[in-house]
Amino acid sequence: MKKRNPATIGAFGIIVIILATVAAMSLDSLPIIGAGQVYRAQFTEAAGLKPDNEVRVAGVKVGKVKSVDLDGDRVTVAFQVSDAWLGDQTSASIQIKTILGQKYLSLDPRGSDSLDPSDTIPLERTTAPYDVVEAFSSAADTVDQIDTDQLAQSMQTLSQAFSGTPDDIRASLDGVSRLSQTISSRDQELRRLFDATANTTQILADRNKEFTQLISDGGKLLEELNTRKQAISQLLHGTQRVSEQLSALVQENREQIGPALDQLNQVVGLLNDNLGDIDKAMKLYEPFVRLYTNVVGNGRWFDQVIVNILPPGLPEIPGEREPGRTLGVN
Repeated sequence: MKKRNPATIGAFGIIVIILATVAAMSLDSLPIIGAGQVYRAQFTEAAGLKPDNEVRVAGVKVGKVKSVDLDGDRVTVAFQVSDAWLGDQTSASIQIKTILGQKYLSLDPRGSDSLDPSDTIPLERTTAPYDVVEAFSSAADTVDQIDTDQLAQSMQTLSQAFSGTPDDIRASLDGVSRLSQTISSRDQELRRLFDATANTTQILADRNKEFTQLISDGGKLLEELNTRKQAISQLLHGTQRVSEQLSALVQENREQIGPALDQLNQVVGLLNDNLGDIDKAMKLYEPFVRLYTNVVGNGRWFDQVIVNILPPGLPEIPGEREPGRTLGVN
């Protein structure tokens, strides 16, 4: 046996590690794993669709967009689909996922035969949405570039040129002229409005992830409430039964409950009428309890001192400091 070359073994090990790392980073693209088949569709415009956007069938995610490329006057979208059947009449559309303009590719599988991956879904079976956010942004840029003063002057000149025309046409032109003057006088306000709209749109776009998470959490909450629907229904049903039982109990014992409540009302009224006496009795009872506790609180006997039990002038009792005028009782 020949001795192995460490340099050869080390180089081979490094190559194996690099290949394993590349395979792990592109695991979803390996055909061995079964990542899915790649299809293509043509659209008149990309409409904000980007690579890695979701591909859905009936609202369920089945893949993702691989690439969005310009092909002449149209856009070719390559997407990967796994665990979903696509027919030869499948239609595709770009849908808006969130209010902030995030998109996804929606597929509607149709046809009797399977869709051949080499066949591209034509423009006749694809639709692209109208992007409201981009439309507002374009409108803001367009309005910002308009020379409103020049526009107002042009409308004024046009109105003066047609001053000799019939009344109906002249009135229409005067209205257009007043409209242009109004727009010109509000030029700064319009600019601030569109600037604020652009800032708001940018803030919403920056918070797209938070809004998406909020909507996702709301969906989870509704799902949890839906799963708890049976428990909530049982709880309400049990509450209803308890209410019915209590109602029946009150109905059956109305004759006994009525007099008892009347007597209870009388007792409460009596206590309210003697509230002052009860308060006075409690105040007088307090010193009695304190003295009684001092007497019997040291053990199983009475501990008290009786003062002046003997009349003055009697001989002094041995052991007492004063003449027999005090007596301890234990």
